[in-house]
Amino acid sequence: MRIEPLGDRVVLKRLDVTEEKTAGGIVLPDTAKEKPQEAEVVAVGPGKRDEDGKRIALDLKVGDVVIMQKWGGTEFKLDGKEYIIVSEDDVLAKVKKK
Repeated sequence: MRIEPLGDRVVLKRLDVTEEKTAGGIVLPDTAKEKPQEAEVVAVGPGKRDEDGKRIALDLKVGDVVIMQKWGGTEFKLDGKEYIIVSEDDVLAKVKKK
């Protein structure tokens, strides 16, 4: 299956975080961890329409790595994989590699 977001929405896949340990060496289970804010863009919508009905293109593209708001978006599963759909406004920054 394939998903196509509408308007200025983007579909993100959270990037996996390595195993977390406390200072004392205790491994934290997934339920005790915070969800990562770093994600990869897997689909983008066509953009919002302005007052004249023209499309305003998004600043994001598929493959971008971004930082998103901690509590924004709607989570869903598709073909056994977890995704989150957010408005472009919920994306805080792009991560640029040096």
